[in-house]
Amino acid sequence: MTLVAGIDSSTQSCKVVIRDLETGALVREGRASHPDGTEVSPDHWWNALLNAVAAAGGLDDVAAISVGGQQHGMVVLDLEGRIIRDALLWNDTRSAPAASALIDEVGAASFATRTGSVPVASFTITKLRWLRDAEPDNAAKVAAIALPHDWLTWRLRGFGPADESTHGPVLTELTTDRSDASGTSYWNPTTGEYDLELLERALSPVGNSGEWVAPVLPRVVAPGVAAGTTLGTPEFPKDMVVGAGAGDNAAAAFGLGAGVGDVVVSLGTSGTVFAVTDSPTADPTGTVAGFADATGNYLPLVATMNAARILDATARLLGVDHSELGTLALAAQPGAGGLVLQPYFEGERTPNLPDATATLFGMTLANTSRENLARASIEGMLAALAAGLSALQGLGVTAKRVLLIGGAAQNSAVQEIAAQIFGVRVDVPEPGEYVATGAARQAAWALTGTAPEWSAAISRSLEANPQAVILEQYSARN
Repeated sequence: MTLVAGIDSSTQSCKVVIRDLETGALVREGRASHPDGTEVSPDHWWNALLNAVAAAGGLDDVAAISVGGQQHGMVVLDLEGRIIRDALLWNDTRSAPAASALIDEVGAASFATRTGSVPVASFTITKLRWLRDAEPDNAAKVAAIALPHDWLTWRLRGFGPADESTHGPVLTELTTDRSDASGTSYWNPTTGEYDLELLERALSPVGNSGEWVAPVLPRVVAPGVAAGTTLGTPEFPKDMVVGAGAGDNAAAAFGLGAGVGDVVVSLGTSGTVFAVTDSPTADPTGTVAGFADATGNYLPLVATMNAARILDATARLLGVDHSELGTLALAAQPGAGGLVLQPYFEGERTPNLPDATATLFGMTLANTSRENLARASIEGMLAALAAGLSALQGLGVTAKRVLLIGGAAQNSAVQEIAAQIFGVRVDVPEPGEYVATGAARQAAWALTGTAPEWSAAISRSLEANPQAVILEQYSARN
């Protein structure tokens, strides 16, 4: 049996799955937690990766490995390969003014044409502009820029600061893939090239009149191609093939086996709705991010900062668990008697309102009940993502079905209300670590030259059951 490993280094934790290359069957797995916060030292990711690998029984019998990771996070390194400052994560919104400034300078339409997306505070380019303005001394030290999965791939291959690695700080060995590069806002998914003028605009010192030297950027590895091999370290055996890796959403799509016509709605800490397409998109409004996927196709995506945490907050308020919240919600009618939750509890990315707060509309003595509040929380979460699906369809994306994944997707009320909101069939795959599985599938592809035909089992399928009142009420309040 040939084994391959996939890593999901997410905001909350690191998960490792080890699978049989031929069948995709799970052989063993492990996980370790990441610290809370929107600003984290990458060393925590590395230590969590080592702990998760140990919990999974090690990698001595594994032939290939690949890393899926949270997108956008800014990892800046000096000439010695050392981390200059803690990484700013995708959900750190302090760079919102920097995003606005860059859009004013470049133009939203120009950004969309050149990079597929209009930057918001999540994107790496805005964090680099923030670094330039807020911490110019740190900005002046930047010799290389990486994303979380880029840095972890580099480290597990054996590179890093001289006193922390076997093979030293060879910055030119940094690699990435097209899906993660497309979330930086200085890489063009249509041409496959970095846009160094945009990077210079973000990071070059104010008033700089000399020739600006760009930091080292990770080499973009093509789909199915290996980033290299492990060079042999105390933590990782020598000569494991290392796949290109991917951003978390692209890895999840690949792990699910999603194809053109599939729309994935992921309900985790944040919410995402993304589709696999065979042509790029460019949305000058900034609603849709025109990302690339892990296979050579494209992955237009809409993200919300608030998803499962909406249900956490409501369940806590009502003194119930998620299952009981779902039972309450299904006891109410579609539309929750007129209650509408605008669920921007921690600001919002789509729409771009980083300082927003949540609002409950339409309360009356008659409709203010536990059941209606439970239903309004689920409807608000899903209606925000339905607006994202509508934006995708407005760019010509075809939606034949929705694949509903993430922890909140296992709630039966969420499933049934999704079928009432999205307007297409909703398939709920069996629970699984789809980001890590996509990374493992990518590792197998890099090892053999052919992507294995693994598929996700569907636990429940619901035909579309549109209830127009839900979106009509939500749209009227947004």
